[in-house]
Amino acid sequence: MKKILFFGNSLTAGYGLQHPQEQAFPALILQKIKEEGLQYEIINAGVSGDTSASAKLRIDHLLKQHIDVFVLELGANDLLRGIPAHTTAINLQQIIDRVVSSYPAAKLVLLGMQLPEWIPGIRAAAFRELFQLLARKNDMAFVPFLLEGVAGIKELNMPDGLHPLAEGYEIIAAKVWPVVRSVL
Repeated sequence: MKKILFFGNSLTAGYGLQHPQEQAFPALILQKIKEEGLQYEIINAGVSGDTSASAKLRIDHLLKQHIDVFVLELGANDLLRGIPAHTTAINLQQIIDRVVSSYPAAKLVLLGMQLPEWIPGIRAAAFRELFQLLARKNDMAFVPFLLEGVAGIKELNMPDGLHPLAEGYEIIAAKVWPVVRSVL
């Protein structure tokens, strides 16, 4: 059976959900895969708190198993910790390079993060461009903003305002599914 590796942070892991194995967006994507009768299994390799640097340290272990599709969702924690966009871009590119080196035929999907346009400054602008540039450079299927339609909406997020509730993940999965479907 073909495998899809979802590699990310708490947003991939389903942090705070009562049943993350069923409610996080990778699980919801698997439901859609099954509904279409496609033969894929998913690996949810989301780790809460992961930065691009810490994720880079664990990718090689995950690549010991064959993967057919690689879905990358990282960068939000870098931003929260003040890591420069340039450093995040280098780390993400190294992760992508390792995947491509191990599985040249693997399909690649990038789930981006965005800052609101009202946040000014060079650092904010660099972060906004980071994901688009990576997707273009690596010919990756691309979701520009994973949390579009969910971020900032109180009733779709946990009290921390950062992590989606199950209802928020339904919206995220609906946005991610067509992009993942396009590479299957």
